Amino acid sequence: MTRGTSSARRYAEAGFEIALRDDAVAGWQAAFDGAVQALRDERIARVAHSPTVSPAARRDLIASAVGRPFPRPFANLLLVLLQRRRIQLLPQVAAEFQRLVDRRAGITRAVVTSAVPLEQADLRAVRTRLEEMTGDRVELTTLVDDGLIGGLRVRIGDRLIDGSVRGRLERLRGQLIAGAL
Repeated sequence: MTRGTSSARRYAEAGFEIALRDDAVAGWQAAFDGAVQALRDERIARVAHSPTVSPAARRDLIASAVGRPFPRPFANLLLVLLQRRRIQLLPQVAAEFQRLVDRRAGITRAVVTSAVPLEQADLRAVRTRLEEMTGDRVELTTLVDDGLIGGLRVRIGDRLIDGSVRGRLERLRGQLIAGAL
């Protein structure tokens, strides 16, 4: 785990505990969405990273770009990230926060990559199998990558299940090279 991921996870866990305590998880999710979207604007991002502007002024700029004030504890988290010059972690913190929300709701997100678009029956079969494996409700995101040649590649969190033809060929290549040495 990289340092940025570890830091993002710690910030998200702290924020999630506060959001649960205050029964404000939905408000925090909306605040994360708005703040991350605001930071995608190049002008706002430039000011948010500027050391010549006070952290409070940078926080207020982000809030004004969103168009509504943030919940006070979320604004404090944003201020901490700005003061510590870690605002670039905000998208990762938001993703980790969403992961915690999903975990609490018994939802696992998976990304299924295939060489061709999958039929609905195939998606249902993949979802059913993943739900059996995880014990959670699975929400799928599908991608198409014709470089896979055939088969599927499934990413669940930090696990990768590679059942693609390309993956099999690469494993076979590795075995052949290892055997030749």
